[in-house]
Amino acid sequence: MAYYDLYGKDLLTTQWWSKEELNAVLDLAKDLKMKYYSRVPHEYLKDKNFIMMFYNTSTRTRLSFETAMTHLGGHAIYLEPKMMRLTESGKKGESIKDTAIVMSRYADGIGIRLLEDKITYYGEGHAIIKEWARHATVPVIDMASDRFHPCQGLTDIFTAKEKLGNVEGKKYVIMWAYSPWARSWGSVQEDALIMSRYGMDVTIAHPPGYDLDPEVMKWVKQNAEENGREFVVTTDLEEALQGAHVVFPRNWHSPRRYEIGKEAEAKEAEKYKNWKLTMEMLEKYTDKALFMHVMPVDRGDEVDDEVADSEYSVIYDQAENRLHVQKAILTLVMGGRL
Repeated sequence: MAYYDLYGKDLLTTQWWSKEELNAVLDLAKDLKMKYYSRVPHEYLKDKNFIMMFYNTSTRTRLSFETAMTHLGGHAIYLEPKMMRLTESGKKGESIKDTAIVMSRYADGIGIRLLEDKITYYGEGHAIIKEWARHATVPVIDMASDRFHPCQGLTDIFTAKEKLGNVEGKKYVIMWAYSPWARSWGSVQEDALIMSRYGMDVTIAHPPGYDLDPEVMKWVKQNAEENGREFVVTTDLEEALQGAHVVFPRNWHSPRRYEIGKEAEAKEAEKYKNWKLTMEMLEKYTDKALFMHVMPVDRGDEVDDEVADSEYSVIYDQAENRLHVQKAILTLVMGGRL
């Protein structure tokens, strides 16, 4: 596969890209990271524009994409629906179709972030991003939705490979962790999908009532079977942590979140405040596992400070890698000249 074969391709989830296409991103990201530290210019997207549509606020996503476009010689344009005349819930405005087509005349790519409190039911964020992709004539990138988070997933496998070397057969544990924030499923589902694509044993541990998307879980199981690896879902946290090489503690809302409301969801989660990654658990049950997290970390709830600040933590390297991986994604889908 040539690098230009990805030109114009949407990235809505890593599951819909071939392994060869994913490898192209990881290989280029490694090269771009070396260039970054060697101070070698890499303006592969000179004079190109990337429109970033943020329905939800962001720290790492906005900073990493804007910085990426600057390093690549292009320009990032920040937008929010409230800055436009776009149709929103309860408000008549311009259609996604018309907006997407016009944006495609001005820019070379579009990124969209839409999740949690900006939607009214699970799956709506992903469906809206698909609608943008259907009408846009330039590539659309999911910058985090309620269902998927492909840029984060690619970053996390890049980081795992960077830290562990060969990841095949290594155990990746995604554990539900208490937090009142009631966050979306995108990051945990994307990580389960891509880690299983790369031959890791994936275990998801959560209290009763916190099941994830059945269709996505089916895909993870298929990925694991194709690679001869294990995929386990359990409510036994101690069992899940046994022999782990990576632990990702993350809060996510229950399937009833949009039925019962945010306050009731947060109240229900209080039953499981003991679901937190501690140093004692990490050292007792795991194989000196790395602590990974997509951030923001709910310190004291999801994980103890002792773990977050320990030698096991790679969260800052992981956050930095968003920059390098996204530069690779942007270069490949927006027709960068390497």
